[in-house]
Amino acid sequence: MSAGTVAEFIGYWENEGLAYVRRGDYDWMAALVPGQRVLEIGCGVGFATQALARRGLQVLSIDSLAECLDLARQRVESGDVTLMQADLTALSNEQRSSIEAFAPDTVICWLMGAPAETTGAMPSDAGRAVIAYREKLHRLVAELAASLPTVQALHFIDRTAIPWQAKDIGRDTLVSYHSGKTLLDLPFVADRQHALFRKLGDETVAQNRNTHPSLKGVVPTLASMLAERKK
Repeated sequence: MSAGTVAEFIGYWENEGLAYVRRGDYDWMAALVPGQRVLEIGCGVGFATQALARRGLQVLSIDSLAECLDLARQRVESGDVTLMQADLTALSNEQRSSIEAFAPDTVICWLMGAPAETTGAMPSDAGRAVIAYREKLHRLVAELAASLPTVQALHFIDRTAIPWQAKDIGRDTLVSYHSGKTLLDLPFVADRQHALFRKLGDETVAQNRNTHPSLKGVVPTLASMLAERKK
């Protein structure tokens, strides 16, 4: 999600995140994470970090926005969580050393988004800037994970919409997408059994009976892809 300003971005995720908490979505996401030491790329307003802490995981969470880190700090009381302001596109040597010293087992990147001033999104671009930003950041996350020898798994979650009856085809599409872009030529492999979807409520994208037939039965979902380091 890409809102116009930082304040709008945070306001959106404060409301949206609470809905995720009520449905148990963050707990579902956290339950899929292997290992015990997790590097979280983008803490947002802290709901995901909170779910990871509830699982008893040790977490190093980075975000480029000080405002997000402040909110996450208020939500997370666990001593096993460290928050660090850092921009993945411009990590300093000191920041990289701190990440290496943390020695994560798993790197996660959930619900990638940023204010429009970061993504360059405009109402007229039909979401292309957000897509390009997400692809760029996903690739940087994967490259960082590949450079850390302790990392054995990568976990991506994003929102999408699919015909629920065709979710098996969706799994193949998700694997193909990450294999061909995010993980290309890197020592990680995406497997169909680790491609999962979770409905974001029961409403379909199109409720109008006059809607195009191709949209009937399409539901908003969380799309989860776990990739493992090649043996």
